[in-house]
Amino acid sequence: MHSPSFIRSFVLALFALFVLAGCNRQPEQVFKNTDITGLDYARGFTLTDHTGKTRTLADFKGKAVVVFFGFTQCPDVCPTTMSEMAGVMKELGPLADKVQVLFITVDPERDTQQLLAQYVPAFDSRFLGLVGDKAATDAVAKEFKVFYQKVPGKTPGSYSVDHTAGSYVFDPQGRIRLFIRHGQGTEPIVHDLKMLLS
Repeated sequence: MHSPSFIRSFVLALFALFVLAGCNRQPEQVFKNTDITGLDYARGFTLTDHTGKTRTLADFKGKAVVVFFGFTQCPDVCPTTMSEMAGVMKELGPLADKVQVLFITVDPERDTQQLLAQYVPAFDSRFLGLVGDKAATDAVAKEFKVFYQKVPGKTPGSYSVDHTAGSYVFDPQGRIRLFIRHGQGTEPIVHDLKMLLS
């Protein structure tokens, strides 16, 4: 049977080992945006990009994908978000080539392929605009649980569209990982994309 002093020495030695192990451990990395890993929605889409090519989420495997829903005549939220993402791409430097930003229109009535081709790449030439008909738009909005609704204007063609303002982020394996709130600046997004790409 071991003496109390032997047991005490053994416990202290074990404790010292744990402390040393703790010193070498990196602080756990935590996302700055909302972690939605494992959600059973936002699984994908089939839409047409602004060059006329049919696109699905699988086309972008190997890249982190940021998906934003908006419309080209949006006065504030959409251009702000797109400008913010352009800033993110600049801050990422060479890593930006591993990121794909997708702008899905919730206004297919007015946002033609040609209009998207002018609007979306104006923020960054790598960004893609995606459009579907009314049925495809409804289906993708339902899949992503995105709200959108026409708000009548003074004339039939001058309506606006209320819509969800955040963005979804997929990792390079095509899994849903994050929800980005609107208007928080580039730093939290850059931080999280670097984590997903590391």
